[in-house]
Amino acid sequence: MARTGPDHKARTPFLSRPGVRRAVPFVLITAVALIFIFENRSSVEIRLLVPLVTMPLWGALLIAWGLGMLACVFTVRRRSNRHSQRPR
Repeated sequence: MARTGPDHKARTPFLSRPGVRRAVPFVLITAVALIFIFENRSSVEIRLLVPLVTMPLWGALLIAWGLGMLACVFTVRRRSNRHSQRPR
């Protein structure tokens, strides 16, 4: 028998939830990026404007990935703040 009382809430399937739908591509891309980063273990020379630095390639890729994630967070936060303001 189906429940129709006030305490019954319709359940949304797990993969249909908005938070999950946004998180799944992020998790997949992050997993692939981290696998790629840690598979590249050779040392390389990197020029940082003036100094020439020798470091593992995975370190440079990890730094670039982290800066990209930071830029993404600021972009998404800025976009959501802009859309949440009401016109006066």
